[in-house]
Amino acid sequence: MFLMIGYVVILASALGTYAIHGNLLSLWVPTEYVALIGLGIGSFIASNSLVNIKATIAAVPAALKGSKAGKAYFIDILALLFELLSKVRKEGLMSIESDVENPEGSAIFGKYPNILSDHHLMEFTCDYLRMMVGGNMNTLEVEALMDTELEVHHHEALHPSHAVAQVGDGTPAFGIVVAVMGVVNVMGSVGQPPPVLGKMIGGALVGTFLGILISYGFVGPLASLMAQKAEADSVAFKLVKQVLLASMQGYAPQIAVEFGRKILGSHDRPGFLELEQELKARKGK
Repeated sequence: MFLMIGYVVILASALGTYAIHGNLLSLWVPTEYVALIGLGIGSFIASNSLVNIKATIAAVPAALKGSKAGKAYFIDILALLFELLSKVRKEGLMSIESDVENPEGSAIFGKYPNILSDHHLMEFTCDYLRMMVGGNMNTLEVEALMDTELEVHHHEALHPSHAVAQVGDGTPAFGIVVAVMGVVNVMGSVGQPPPVLGKMIGGALVGTFLGILISYGFVGPLASLMAQKAEADSVAFKLVKQVLLASMQGYAPQIAVEFGRKILGSHDRPGFLELEQELKARKGK
């Protein structure tokens, strides 16, 4: 939403101030737009693998929707882990084997559809719960394994934003390319009357204008928003990691989720009493 608002402000600022002393139709040079867009798309295709291209195409609309990461979402994660670990404490590790192997059919996971729909987070959570069920483990080794997996996941999650940012970085140069092509066309029409030449030169400069405006006004903010979403989404994985490691070290479920609560940012972190009340309320359901 804020991205769209920002785009509107950018267009109003750029075109509105120009309209005060100029003719907006002078900026409408279709060939310049087609060339610039084509150069950007070509650069994007040439510099990315098919996997990255598909990931970027999928990430753009996801970024426009925004991240679901927030206080309510993190409380859901903490409550889910609390229920699972409480069951383990009462009935033993083997009691959650069926929940982990078939989360879609689990009564506990079924209470949290938002988390159940997040394939990557569910895979991460269930994999390490499955390892806990499997037997004794060295906590330090598991933590190192989690860190490695999270590093790989975070690196992949940032690929789309890097790809978009790269296109944005090249767009001003593509604008210059388009402008130079226009100037070359002007040089071949030197015999034309000054008004005609002036219009042609102005049209050529539209390429430079578009390249800079699109890069810093549209592509750059989108790439930044995509990176911020990837960063926000990664917090959920760190939260699961912290709670599970605390449980493996022998802490009670209530204390384990407190370890997880402490890693959340101030805007997303529920208060101690707030979380306690939520856990009690959900436990009674």
